[in-house]
Amino acid sequence: MTVYTTMDSPLGRLLLVGEESATAKGGTALAALSVPDQKYGAVVQAGWREDADAFREIVSQLGSYFDGRLTAFDIEYVTSGSDFQRRVWKALETIPYGTTVSYGEVAARIGASRAAVRAVGTAIGANPLLVVRPCHRVIGASGALTGYAGGLERKRQLLDLEDVPS
Repeated sequence: MTVYTTMDSPLGRLLLVGEESATAKGGTALAALSVPDQKYGAVVQAGWREDADAFREIVSQLGSYFDGRLTAFDIEYVTSGSDFQRRVWKALETIPYGTTVSYGEVAARIGASRAAVRAVGTAIGANPLLVVRPCHRVIGASGALTGYAGGLERKRQLLDLEDVPS
């Protein structure tokens, strides 16, 4: 069953969507985490059940992250996306807290050619798990902030939180 809740954060009111899971901490595997006005963000659907208790563990971890006390999430995710997207998203999960990499570096990490950088960017833009799957840590080859489904201001907020230099 799909469950959802919302929580306040420095990025605005977050929408968390998940599936009940016997193996996930707290009993919920995260399917989506969206910020307000996010490009392609999740929207509550008919038949979903609102259940704040189902997200207690996830909300706790997010709170600790936003407070600067957590640098790595321990959250089970719902598997989604194409094989290529999953490879890109897995590479995102290996980018350490407080660091950034370029789109080209992500392409190299998954064994894709430099010509695949645009496809890598598209896959990153389709990441349904903002914040916890750190697509905000991917920047342009020049070091410029580029592309973020939640908006470049939020990307800067997250990088500032992680003390990544401008």
